[in-house]
Amino acid sequence: MAIAANSDKTRIGWREWLALPDLAIPAVKAKIDTGARTSALHTFDLTTFVDNDQEFVRFRLHPLQKREDIELQCTAAVIDRRVVRDSGGHAEERLVIASQVRLGEHCWPIELTLTNRDDMMFRMLLGRSALKSAGLLIDAGRSFVLGRQLAKTYDQQGA
Repeated sequence: MAIAANSDKTRIGWREWLALPDLAIPAVKAKIDTGARTSALHTFDLTTFVDNDQEFVRFRLHPLQKREDIELQCTAAVIDRRVVRDSGGHAEERLVIASQVRLGEHCWPIELTLTNRDDMMFRMLLGRSALKSAGLLIDAGRSFVLGRQLAKTYDQQGA
């Protein structure tokens, strides 16, 4: 099905820089993955705890591939635990959290599963459930349509 050239939807590429402001993550490169149902964020050193009858998770991440010198620590409420199958068919129980995602001028709430993506090219996958209500048009032949401004975030912070 062809999309009209004058579509008023924002176009994005198959990979884009985005931010997760609720987690204080100013920039992470994400693969826009319509083949993945859920979004996934690279994390390690997960610790769960309970505060006022609500389960939380504290975790760390390296937001940039091959840059272990840049490390962030985040805390979020656990909203679910789900068994997720990766592209190789391996099942893993993952914690699920919620966050706003900012992609260009668009900002909306999404759910994220937490997993170790050290061996993957992208620190984050933005899956089809997260894309469903965003009103975006994905151009699979292009990358970083919305720019690379966020990529410079960590350099500006002296990292």
